[in-house]
Amino acid sequence: MMSAISAAQSSAEVIILEHKDRIGKKILSTGNGHCNFTNSVQNPTCYRGENSEFPWKVFPQFSLADTMAFFRKLGIYIKNRNGCQYPYSNQASAILDVLRMELERLKVHVETCVKPERIIAENGKFRIITKQHAEKCDESKHQGDISESCQNETKEQTWNADRVILATGSKAAPHTGSDGSGYALAKELGHHLVPVVPALVQLRCKEDFYKSLSGVRLQGRISLLIDGEIIAQDTGEIQMTDYGLSGIPVFQVSRYAAVGIYHHQKVTAILDFIPDMDLKQVLAFLKTRISAFPERKMERFFTGLFHKKMALLLLKRSKIDPQMEAGNLTESQLLQLLKNIKHFHTVIERTNSFDKAQICAGGICTNEVCAETLESKIVPGLYFAGEILDVDGICGGYNLQWAWSSGFVAGREAACYKSAN
Repeated sequence: MMSAISAAQSSAEVIILEHKDRIGKKILSTGNGHCNFTNSVQNPTCYRGENSEFPWKVFPQFSLADTMAFFRKLGIYIKNRNGCQYPYSNQASAILDVLRMELERLKVHVETCVKPERIIAENGKFRIITKQHAEKCDESKHQGDISESCQNETKEQTWNADRVILATGSKAAPHTGSDGSGYALAKELGHHLVPVVPALVQLRCKEDFYKSLSGVRLQGRISLLIDGEIIAQDTGEIQMTDYGLSGIPVFQVSRYAAVGIYHHQKVTAILDFIPDMDLKQVLAFLKTRISAFPERKMERFFTGLFHKKMALLLLKRSKIDPQMEAGNLTESQLLQLLKNIKHFHTVIERTNSFDKAQICAGGICTNEVCAETLESKIVPGLYFAGEILDVDGICGGYNLQWAWSSGFVAGREAACYKSAN
């Protein structure tokens, strides 16, 4: 949508080919339905990919300030929540609605229920071969996925274009439309992929004790290790599930876990359940607590500090009898308890699947794309925008900021290229 708006603002005639029955569905699930559409904190640590400099040649062309001004102009009153920018209504649908209204105002034609099968580049022009559902979806009747009436018959159609922008997303949350089909189109045109794996996703762990922790939430730091080396860390509320780990800090490091697993490396995590103290401070804290409650049974020793389920697991892993009085702990037991509080080791076997992921890591290799224009270096006149490229952001509106920036640049450059020729 941003690519189309940008191109149309430069007086290009634009057609969007959308294979779902409604455009922009994925926006509705962002920010838990509230859509934090960008973030006031922007720095290189917020974006990942094999070429870390690539997005920073795009962002200056459509910056955070440009994004804020753009949505204000469309009628969005902005609310700031710890750097995350939301529509004041707290409705993701507001962002989608103003984009759709702008498409209508600029007379961008949106063709729904069409699936691009091939893109043929020849003589500086393009032919897009699509399969179009014979009975198109009526948006007023179909608010979910493509209905049976959309799928029962198809017909082939050819679209001619001077320029093409691939803005098809990745493979994350395929029910919203990003099913990975854009990768095949790009590969057929000669492009290569950095391996695509789930990101901003839950981690599945080897140990069987997680079933006993399901539903527990606690503050902590997660350090992700690949073959024994710390690759990423994050701090915040960690959520225990019946199969492993979830929560924002886990999401932030998950893309590195997914890449490691893809390459058959050993992926582990160390959890620190009192991250605001170092080892010596936690040891002193525990000794002070023992002195204060020497008669307290260990099963109640952590009351007010850790969830009871977590406390019992820490005791079990430290081989401490829950009925033991705190004052009877040996030095070795205390040190083992300290280790499990500060260095809780767990083995990551895999991530959840693409349908549970918010985004993907990997995508079209950015070495094959001009960072200044987002035009293909392989196929002149072909452009890329958004998550189809090997750029992924952390939680907090960063992937949407990449969508706005890359979409704007790709649309503007495609339109200017057309008008210049």
